[in-house]
Amino acid sequence: MTKDFHRIGLRHVGVIGGGAWGTALAALSASHESGPGDTILWARNAEVVESINRHHINPLYLPGVPLPPALKATGDLAALKDCDALVLAVPAQTLRQFAGQIRQHLPLLAPLVIAAKGIESSTGLLPGEILAELLPGRVLAILTGPNFASEVARGLPAASTLACSDAAIGAALVQRLGRPTFRPYLSDDVIGAQIGGAVKNVLAIACGIVIGRKLGDNARAALITRGLAEMTRLGLALGAKRETLMGLSGLGDLVLTCSGHQSRNLSLGIALGEGKSLSEIMGARRSVAEGVHTARAIEALALKHGVDMPICAAVDAVLHKDAGIDDMLAALLARPFKAE
Repeated sequence: MTKDFHRIGLRHVGVIGGGAWGTALAALSASHESGPGDTILWARNAEVVESINRHHINPLYLPGVPLPPALKATGDLAALKDCDALVLAVPAQTLRQFAGQIRQHLPLLAPLVIAAKGIESSTGLLPGEILAELLPGRVLAILTGPNFASEVARGLPAASTLACSDAAIGAALVQRLGRPTFRPYLSDDVIGAQIGGAVKNVLAIACGIVIGRKLGDNARAALITRGLAEMTRLGLALGAKRETLMGLSGLGDLVLTCSGHQSRNLSLGIALGEGKSLSEIMGARRSVAEGVHTARAIEALALKHGVDMPICAAVDAVLHKDAGIDDMLAALLARPFKAE
C-alpha cells in the first residue's frame, strides 16, 4: 500500500455524523495500520459520544459491533479543526445546515468527502452542488456504493466508488480509507456517483412496494432493470458517464438496495406495499430513508431535463401526491409497448 496520504497530509480524519454509516467509516479510518494518524467522530447524540469513548460501541445505530479503541468521539464540531480531511456522513437534506457550521469552525483546506446519498428536495441540488455553492474552492469527493454499514464495520468484504475531480487527492483518500476488506475504486465522475446513490433509493422504495404487494420476483427483476434505465437517462442528461452508472455506485448500489433487507428504503416500500401509511412508518423509525425526500427532487429534475422516469414519478406520486399504489401500478402496466 502506498503512503500518498502521508505525502499529501491526510493522516488526521474527522467524520461528521454519528449514525450507522458515519460510525462505520470512522471505524475504518481509526483502524488504519500504516502509522501515525487519528480519527475523531462528531455525533449529535451525547449517548453515542459517551458509549463510543467509554465502551467502544454505538448502541443506537450499530448495536453489537465493536469499534476500534483508537476511535474518539465528540459532540463539539470545533474539535475537528485540525483534521486533514473531513467525511460528511449526514443526511443529504441536512448538508446545507452543516456547510454553514463547517465554514465557521473547521479547516479551510481540508478536502470534504461526501457520504450522503440524495438530492436536496427544496432546490434539486446534488450534495456536491450544495457544498460547492456554500464552500467554494474546497476539494470535494463522493464516497458511495453498495455498502451496508454494519457489514463494513464488522470487516466483511465490500467495495465502493470514490469520485474526485482532483486525482492526487482522490488517490490519497482511497489509500487512507481503503482496507483489505473495503476497496474504494477511484473515479473522476462526481456527477454519476451522486446520481446513482440518489436514484437507487427511490427505486428501492418501488421494489419494496412490489415485495409488499406480493407481485413476484419477475416483477422485481423487471423493475430493477427498467429502473436502471431511468437512472442512466437522468445521469446522462446531467453529464454523468454511462460506465459509472453501470458500476458500483449505480448498478451495484441498486442491486444491493433492492435486494438486501437491511435497506431502509426497501423496508419502507415493503411497509407501504403491505398497506401502512407513510406517516405511520416514519413515526416508528430512528433512521432516515433518503428516498422519501429524493423522490420529489428527482421528479422535478426529470421534468426540467425532459427525462422519462415513470417508476420514480410513480413513487413520488404515492409518497407525496396521495396517489393509490394500485392505481400507479395499473398506470405503469398500461404504458405502451416499446423497444428496449
